[in-house]
Amino acid sequence: MARWQPDAPGRLAAAALDLFEERGYENTTVIEIAERAGLTKSTFFRYFPDKREVLFDGSAVTGLLVEGIASAPPTAGPLDAVANAFDALDRAFFTLDRREFSGRRQAVLNANTELREREALKRIDLTASMIEALDRRGVPILTARVAAQLGSLAWEIAFDQWIDPGNGEGFGPLARQALTDVRAAGAAH
Repeated sequence: MARWQPDAPGRLAAAALDLFEERGYENTTVIEIAERAGLTKSTFFRYFPDKREVLFDGSAVTGLLVEGIASAPPTAGPLDAVANAFDALDRAFFTLDRREFSGRRQAVLNANTELREREALKRIDLTASMIEALDRRGVPILTARVAAQLGSLAWEIAFDQWIDPGNGEGFGPLARQALTDVRAAGAAH
């Protein structure tokens, strides 16, 4: 009997990404993903409701984002609290060993409308989580909404830069710079 291997969700995501690249998203089944990962179909469904979700593990990111906003110094303004969250994500999630996987994942998402739509919905959820976290800090709701939207835009800019294989910077510094740039662009008009 084979020895149990840890990180079934990670193995399933890696297998799915490989298969989506090789065969295309539409031509890959859950059974093929599970088999490639050395797991069963029932194990797949223990972690993901469908094949589309295998590339979207947002719970860890959401938790880090919310905690990062909550743990910002009490004197931090709304965008500084968002920047604190980006720093937390940089340390715990957007590590250099994830960069290649994230770039490959983004290429698969870009090639498939259904996956791009799912990504857009996940970003809306992340923005809502930022709004709620800022609201809990006592930030007025309109300010929280604007800060979260600007944070979401900065995230997108920084992520696109971070997955570039030629870029050596971490996500946190890129996101902080993107926040600065977004803030300056808003002030210029």
